[in-house]
Amino acid sequence: MLFKKKTAEEAAGTKRFQIKLTEQLPELGQITILVDTTTGVNYIQTWVGTGGGITPLLDVNGDVVVEEGFRP
Repeated sequence: MLFKKKTAEEAAGTKRFQIKLTEQLPELGQITILVDTTTGVNYIQTWVGTGGGITPLLDVNGDVVVEEGFRP
């Protein structure tokens, strides 16, 4: 497990998001996978030229990808 659910004491003073993966795509820009350390939700962030965006990362079924330790 890459990340685990944190208690309020553990989360105090830590960054909300951690970078899981960053990849440069020639002539396309950069893609980064971020993990919300509070909820475990994975996000995909894109940066292309002068613009970018962020959205939840989805699996093949269209469900939001959540780190193992955060699932109910």
